[in-house]
Amino acid sequence: MEIRTHQQAHSPLLGIPLEVVDGRSATVRLVAIENMVIDKKGLVHGGFSFGLADYAAMLAINDPHVVLGEANIKFTAPVKRGDVMTAKASVIDEKGSKKVVNVEVSVDEKTVLTGDLICYVLEKHVLEP
Repeated sequence: MEIRTHQQAHSPLLGIPLEVVDGRSATVRLVAIENMVIDKKGLVHGGFSFGLADYAAMLAINDPHVVLGEANIKFTAPVKRGDVMTAKASVIDEKGSKKVVNVEVSVDEKTVLTGDLICYVLEKHVLEP
């Protein structure tokens, strides 16, 4: 499993890659830590499950110049402190540089986020002129 994208991703905030199949799929795990909690009941901000899904999509494509262009997602259940989230991402369509990646984030057997991310593989790094 060679990771060629997002090589400086901070695993406590984005997740730990469990499996990467270049150009096809990825599985990533993330534990909901205290810094993600937004209230006294232990609710985790949805941005962290979304970030996990995004990271899994980037790894499924696994190109150093991949970027997210668009997202169509649904949050289907809350995440709380201590939950272990698992994201599965699968490339479901490709047209040139455009890739559509289906993502699902779950806690145990319960889906907490699902949807499609539209990603693009650029010719050079997005910050290069």
